[in-house]
Amino acid sequence: MNQHYKLQVKDVRKSYGAVTALENTSLEMREGEFLTLLGPSGSGKSTLLMAIAGLNNPDNGEIWIDGKLATYLPPFQRDIGMVFQNYALFPHMTIMENIAFPLRMRGESKDSINQKVKEVLEKVQLSHVAERFPRELSGGQQQRIALARCFVYKPSIILMDEPLGALDKKLREALQLEIKHLHEELGITVLYVTHDQEEAMVMSDRICLMNNARIEQIGTPDELYHRPKTIFAADFLGESNFIDVRVKALQDDTVTTETSTGTLLHAPASPSVATGTSAKIMVRPESIRVLADTETAHNILTGEVTDVIVAGGVTKSFVRTADHPMLKVSQLTGSNKLHKGQQVRLGWTTCSAVVLTNGGKP
Repeated sequence: MNQHYKLQVKDVRKSYGAVTALENTSLEMREGEFLTLLGPSGSGKSTLLMAIAGLNNPDNGEIWIDGKLATYLPPFQRDIGMVFQNYALFPHMTIMENIAFPLRMRGESKDSINQKVKEVLEKVQLSHVAERFPRELSGGQQQRIALARCFVYKPSIILMDEPLGALDKKLREALQLEIKHLHEELGITVLYVTHDQEEAMVMSDRICLMNNARIEQIGTPDELYHRPKTIFAADFLGESNFIDVRVKALQDDTVTTETSTGTLLHAPASPSVATGTSAKIMVRPESIRVLADTETAHNILTGEVTDVIVAGGVTKSFVRTADHPMLKVSQLTGSNKLHKGQQVRLGWTTCSAVVLTNGGKP
């Protein structure tokens, strides 16, 4: 196996009786990478994480950690750390004792332990709670201590299974940035599991999107958002408009498609696209502009505004067109305000559209 990879998973499969929890799955992680396993419940992400952690044995395949075969090694021999949603702090120990515990188990000296615990408490900005017990801390503080306890012994890979799932939205967002900063500062390798698309987009170097017990697409947040390869990927990350079309022509790097009413829409060419096939044009709501009467664009649809919803800093408008019953348009609140019943022309660039051909409703 390649020594440059921190983690390699090769053709790992797991089933429970007749149910396949994970199809043959392969992925690699480099040193210092933050990779998120993202997907709905039952997509296989936790099954994959548990196999890597050594908490369930795969039916077949190999798991390599730091260039060493670890497929069937017990968890304590894998040099991994784990952070769970329920914190798993020892209630009878002080915060300092909780963080020191993994270092004590590794036989480090008292001076070394005290120094490392002090440093990591400063990093998570909780030096003042060292002598308190977990029950005396808020949920957010407990989660930061759980992170500190994992970071303190610098495991080869840190696995996080929905660690922020029990927290409220504001605290989640604060801790997302905190974990991101700790990751960058310490250069640790993190494999993170979540079903929250925004969390994955904010924190990850790469996202491994999972669906139906297999990997749907792996890439940077930017790649998955702007260049999804399947309708599921386009629909799961962010909001999308899907317009049914037929592929009319391929020219250089552009594909020309036609809607049921004969409107021509253009998108960058895709290797899977063939002339005459049914497809969907995907365009994000924020990529659509409201055009002035004389303004033109690569792609244009006309329609009537049916609803306008102000959601804080963003206003969402819904437009009924001949080719789409409810086209979503997102604009900054206060800019070019639309109103119900208004006739509008909508436009977007060729490069902001994606043509997808794997059929079916998103």
